[in-house]
Amino acid sequence: MASRIDSGSHLQRGAVPVFMAFVAMGFGDAVGPLVSLSKEEFNLSNTSAQLIPFTGYGVFAALSLPMGIFQGRHRRKSLVLAGLLVMLLGLLIPTVGLFSIGTLLVTVLLIGAGNVILQVSGNPLMRDASPPGGYARNLSFAQFFKGMGTVSSSLIPVGATVLAGASWRIMFPIYAVFVLLSVAAVLRTRIREYDAPGRRPPGFASTVALLRKRFVAAMALSIFVYIGAEVTVATQTPLLLQEQFGLDAGRIGLLGTALFVTALTAGRLVGGFLLRNFHSNTVLRIGCIISIAGLLGVYIPSTGMAITSLIFTGLGFANTFPLIFSITIRAMPEYTDALSGLLLTMVIGGALLPLVAGFTADQTGSVPMSFLIPLAAFLFISAVAFSPLTRLQAERRPAG
Repeated sequence: MASRIDSGSHLQRGAVPVFMAFVAMGFGDAVGPLVSLSKEEFNLSNTSAQLIPFTGYGVFAALSLPMGIFQGRHRRKSLVLAGLLVMLLGLLIPTVGLFSIGTLLVTVLLIGAGNVILQVSGNPLMRDASPPGGYARNLSFAQFFKGMGTVSSSLIPVGATVLAGASWRIMFPIYAVFVLLSVAAVLRTRIREYDAPGRRPPGFASTVALLRKRFVAAMALSIFVYIGAEVTVATQTPLLLQEQFGLDAGRIGLLGTALFVTALTAGRLVGGFLLRNFHSNTVLRIGCIISIAGLLGVYIPSTGMAITSLIFTGLGFANTFPLIFSITIRAMPEYTDALSGLLLTMVIGGALLPLVAGFTADQTGSVPMSFLIPLAAFLFISAVAFSPLTRLQAERRPAG
């Protein structure tokens, strides 16, 4: 990340703590694998198991907007530290042996709270750190590091149970150690923060009023349905592979989620390079087409095709969030803090749409039917991406 960080050493070395914070953000996505793991351990229904992402992503609705307003009056480094400490507190609960469905929900709540603080402060900080025209590219690279944390939430449980014969719960102390190291690294790093001349801290009324703008409303709703689609695919994939092909959801099924998340991570790295040569909205449109094709491929009755389709879905999904976010911020930079909180509030889609998907699976008796939810989400995002309004706003400033 090309960051304005003054640590008295080389730029890359000073940016390491910031990258570590983005990796920690990925731990919040552990709610995906936790659905299938907790469903098996506590014998939950599809709908009940979706209370886990509802709790984790629901906290975004409660905190994102207030944190966006709060951030306008405080240093972003302080907020990053606060987010890491809240996340650490949540991870310590199962680490010390307190484990039930109730304490798991509390853990997910605290991890989600820490995650939203990190994302509200980290995403606009990336704009400060980016050269002109480089915001979308750098945000995609940052999402790649976040993806490393996300991938670990699938690989650690599989590695623990299949390779080491240990409990999947070992992920919690591993995450706790990493977050503690991140806190120490951020504390040791001096960060200079920049604000635009004449910038005014946002208020609640003025932030909500931004939704009156058609462009902002469309982009906010796109993030709502995108996060819901991503969480639905991540949480339902092990159940899909178990129902359709008889694969163990807690072991082999999680590898399907790992492949999806790995494709997400790889796609974000590739997206960072693509944005050097292609416009943001062009990459967004291509991603929508790949996503729809991948989601349709899930319905082909073949294990190989299902896995291949999940990989294509992950590649298509990869840059959707950072591109929607950066296109919106770049079009209206004077509202950076307000838009950051407002757009991240829409992550509540990750709590609501998986509940709809779980309910659909329960009512129809078919997990594949739940994949109609992310398919509908990407049909909407495609309509927004191909609309003249989005094209005009995306081209107001240089690509990336």
